[in-house]
Amino acid sequence: MEHSLRKGPGTVRRSAVNLAQFTPIKESTLGEGKNLPLILEPAADQVDLADWVRNHRAELEQKLYRHGGFLYRGFGLDTPQDFERVASSICTELYADYGDLPRENVACKVYTSTWYPNDKSILFHQESSHFTNWPRKINFFCVTVARQGGCSPVVDCRLVYNALDPKVRDAFEQKGLRYIRNFMPGVDVPWQTFFRTNDKSVVEDHCRQAHLQFEWTHGGESLRLYQNCRAVARHYVTKEKIFFNQVQLHHVFCLDPDTRKSLMTMMSREDLPRQCAFGDGSEISDAIMEHVGETYEKFAVRFQWQKGDMVTLDNMLVAHARDPFQGERKILVALGDMITAEEVDRQVAQN
Repeated sequence: MEHSLRKGPGTVRRSAVNLAQFTPIKESTLGEGKNLPLILEPAADQVDLADWVRNHRAELEQKLYRHGGFLYRGFGLDTPQDFERVASSICTELYADYGDLPRENVACKVYTSTWYPNDKSILFHQESSHFTNWPRKINFFCVTVARQGGCSPVVDCRLVYNALDPKVRDAFEQKGLRYIRNFMPGVDVPWQTFFRTNDKSVVEDHCRQAHLQFEWTHGGESLRLYQNCRAVARHYVTKEKIFFNQVQLHHVFCLDPDTRKSLMTMMSREDLPRQCAFGDGSEISDAIMEHVGETYEKFAVRFQWQKGDMVTLDNMLVAHARDPFQGERKILVALGDMITAEEVDRQVAQN
């Protein structure tokens, strides 16, 4: 819109104004050269974040591919319902059947984080990358800030892939990974709880449909699952190669020394609650895992949570973790826009 009045007695000259230049959102980063996350904050009063996101979804998608993640800060989000409303604007569909996470009691498609001891780290991983389908986006919301610690580190796995030793990278890319999980009474969650049934035939049907290999162990009381998956993937839009897996969450080397020693004295390696190998069954050495961990940390990004913060990650491009903390801490999670490995491959093959 432009207004320009001739200058004369009693008149005021108005300059041209381009209303398209005004936006209620301002963007920044954590510092020069730091691409992840893109920080989005209100530049005007009473911005409805859910509506703004819905109206700018296509533009935000492109920025998410470039940055890998957003940190929404200062938008006055207070409740799980606020979080769910914004997450529903970001994702075309929220996932409501995630059996491994406890459901938040207030909102129907929002979960609380998986329980894990406060003084232990949860290492880097992409959500559900050890399955044949996974969420394209994962959203976090800070309800309660820990008294000390409790960051949720993030890392761009394009950088991780490119920085790995070429021999290590090639081994992961060519062989893939074999994830092993044992559901044993008194050690990990019972299979009855995880699958929400006491009927073994229902569990077996589920495993076959999900392409999971399975066997009943210890007289039928325990269940062992095998899942072969890729360790490196191409992004379905950017086509870039990504270190895409949960190897740190499954490999025994990544347990803290005391826990590792305790478990190894209690049971055989094959009975460990979680374990992984290369896809051909060969061992992933401790030296390789140490190199992987050092590479993640080289590119890890940390920021202190503030109450009401919301984070959105492209779950393929970015891995997340959790640092130890003291005091009460509550972070909610919403997953969305599920995609299968076959869909990823099909989209990568196009063009």
